[in-house]
Amino acid sequence: MCLLGLHQKVNILPEIQHQLCRKEGLCQIIRRFPELRLPVSPSVCLDQSIQSKPSTSSHLLKAVKPHMWKPWDWRREQLNQTTVLAPHDTIFRTEELSVILKAYVLVTSLSPLRAFIHSTGTVWNPPKKKRFTVKLQTFFETFLTASSPLQAFDNMKEAISKLLLAAEAFSETSTRGPKAFRGCRLCFQLLTFDIGYYSFRHPVVLQVHEHLHFHDDDNEDFEDQSTEEFLLQDTYNFLFSNESSLPMFSEIFQGLYQSGVFKGENYQKEPNQCLSLEEMHSIMTFIQELGNLQQFQLLFPSTTPGIQSLIREFYGIASPIDQPGSALTQSWSLLSVFEQFQLLNKKAQLHPLEWNSFTEDENTEKSQVPLNATENKKAAIRQIMNETKEVHCSNDDTQCYIKQILTHPRLELNPEFNPKIKDYYSEVPFDVVTVTIGAETSKCQCKVYLHDRARPSFANYPLGLGMNKISMLVVDESPAQGETLITYKLTIYREDRPSLPLFEDFTACGFVQDCGLLIHPEESCGLQPISSDYIEAISRPELKICPSGDTTGQWIVPCLSCSDARTCDWRAVTWQPLDCRHAVLSRPELRRCLRGRKILFIGDSTNRGIMYYLIERLNDTLQEWQKVHGTRSYPNVNGGKTPVSYSYYPQFWMSPALRPTFETALEHLLQRSRPLENTAQTVLVVGGVQWLNANHLQIIHKVLKRENLLNILVIIKTLGIGFHLPVDGLHFLTQSEVQNLWKENVIILDAAKTYGYEVVDTFTITMGRYKEFLQGTCGCHFHEVVKSELPREYHFIKVKQSRNHIVGKYFSNQSKLQQRQQDSVTNFQSPYHVRGPINQVCSEILLSRICAGGRTA
Repeated sequence: MCLLGLHQKVNILPEIQHQLCRKEGLCQIIRRFPELRLPVSPSVCLDQSIQSKPSTSSHLLKAVKPHMWKPWDWRREQLNQTTVLAPHDTIFRTEELSVILKAYVLVTSLSPLRAFIHSTGTVWNPPKKKRFTVKLQTFFETFLTASSPLQAFDNMKEAISKLLLAAEAFSETSTRGPKAFRGCRLCFQLLTFDIGYYSFRHPVVLQVHEHLHFHDDDNEDFEDQSTEEFLLQDTYNFLFSNESSLPMFSEIFQGLYQSGVFKGENYQKEPNQCLSLEEMHSIMTFIQELGNLQQFQLLFPSTTPGIQSLIREFYGIASPIDQPGSALTQSWSLLSVFEQFQLLNKKAQLHPLEWNSFTEDENTEKSQVPLNATENKKAAIRQIMNETKEVHCSNDDTQCYIKQILTHPRLELNPEFNPKIKDYYSEVPFDVVTVTIGAETSKCQCKVYLHDRARPSFANYPLGLGMNKISMLVVDESPAQGETLITYKLTIYREDRPSLPLFEDFTACGFVQDCGLLIHPEESCGLQPISSDYIEAISRPELKICPSGDTTGQWIVPCLSCSDARTCDWRAVTWQPLDCRHAVLSRPELRRCLRGRKILFIGDSTNRGIMYYLIERLNDTLQEWQKVHGTRSYPNVNGGKTPVSYSYYPQFWMSPALRPTFETALEHLLQRSRPLENTAQTVLVVGGVQWLNANHLQIIHKVLKRENLLNILVIIKTLGIGFHLPVDGLHFLTQSEVQNLWKENVIILDAAKTYGYEVVDTFTITMGRYKEFLQGTCGCHFHEVVKSELPREYHFIKVKQSRNHIVGKYFSNQSKLQQRQQDSVTNFQSPYHVRGPINQVCSEILLSRICAGGRTA
């Protein structure tokens, strides 16, 4: 210790190592504080119970192997002799182990306790033997959706804090051990807490490691090495900050003395008694840590009421008398410093004290940090992949092939990877929306390209619902071989949203925006209960037809509980305007409405998806399909009575100098579609995912006036969700940019109504279901043209009647409407079919607006 230099510290706090990282020490703490019901697995005292109870059955003795303690082993045995040591909630059946989270905690002082938790953890699913690194924000928002993510995170912090507090309190009363280390300024301890979740109830601490720990065998893989590297780098940056804490120290103490904090009941110093040098150093170091959190968040001291009450509980048991200079007194002083720092930080907005993804109010704005963090992580993976490839490649005469496929999150390939096998399949759950893919080759002259030679050798790919196909091209670029080409193919199936079939007790839940992508921070997010009175009101047959395509609405879905999206039947989700309904026309009604009309579409692929839906709806079949990127006519729609034309805009692949302007593209479409009537018999549908703005509407008006077509029916399909994922080669939007997109959408709606145009507000419809995109790099496609076979989503639901008759009747009626629509687009003889329920909703609203004049429905 005496030989440490200026920028050196040592990862050792012996008392923590003994009390938390050794079974005997942890068991001793549990026995010392039984009334506090520490959230620890009973398995930690397994050996001690066996030693103290010789009569224990022999099969228990055989189950325990020395030096091979596995924290989940206790589930397999009847450990009645140890369960008294643990809270009742920690006794579960074997099959209830859901997941283990490894949380990385940095303790910079034991007495007084100062601890911080890193934003990254490792998730392990023991039954499936799957393990991956994840942001804690993502873990709690994705895996613990049954409860509040913020509350779940606080529960975990409280469980960890309980053990750290117990270790501190135990060290204060212990007569043994190296007490010199308690106040060691150059000591810290980087710990790994194994937190078990059993059916996602309260967290249980399974084991504490005195170092970074990823799994029980010693074989670290690529992801472990990458995670370890950035965790150590973050720890180093946190411990060695160059910024001085003296100015903030002075300002904080001035505020504390002015407010009389050090004169309160929690800080009992004698009059005129100064702080000791140790106390001053502890506070100054704490202030410096608060100003340099980076990827850490303060764990202790904490302003959380539960943890503050814990402090009193522990020290009331360990040392009832609160002495000046004691750990309890110093903890209260650090807490006061933290509160003052928060106050000053809020005024000056110096540094975030908590990750912005977890806010005091879950409905408030989420920060852009998660998107940026994803981008930074992607860059880190890219760097490590390159380094790995350079280290392992060789220059021998072996043939080019892929030695290993690298993915993040890790994919379980089927079959298991073998360089001789070229085709692989994998599955990911609904919430995995991107995957980073790279490869290590057999020798240095081999290069890997993803999809084609113009693509990088590793990249972040979006995963649409269903099948995603990725090609990895291996090229031997050595002069002797002359670019020999081998192709590996990877098919990744992304599962649909977790869903339950309808039960008798379902209720109606509504949502407009998802909590993972807040568009309106001031409004609620996620599923909200809907009253039976409202459901009854919108179920009446006389409910009026909506006056426009942007009427305020929400998605309504039947669930067992609105607090858990996994209990919903997402096959029955429906878009419901607030106090009206969009008419759903039968095929005969639609054919009569559109007979003699010409329909012109101009826009990108989102507009093209609506056009193909319209053609299939009218014709009862979709005979041809292609990703049109030019101008195309479809004369045989509705028996030749409803000609359709389409022009793709903007042609983004062309250089700006050669790219046709919107005005030119519109004029070209009009000329190709003539003769045109200057009446509502001519319908022009304009729309794009994000390129459209109010200036385009001015151009539309100018061109139509010049072409003497001002009386035609113009429908503006507004913006939509997309480009919100960090994908290589594409610009992606931060959360604030997505929120600005909504403002632009409002401007477009207002401008359209000024010109007398009809609208379909696709932005509001897509924003709440932004994760449900289909194939395509933009994450903006909610339609897909597939070879015609009845998809799983169209296996019609026979809706059971809820015990709440009003709710059951509503969803039964909605099911009949959906089947009425699907009867029009599920011809088994049709070569192709347009699938996608969100695209279907937008298309049906468009059809209802086209036929709004002479409707019979």
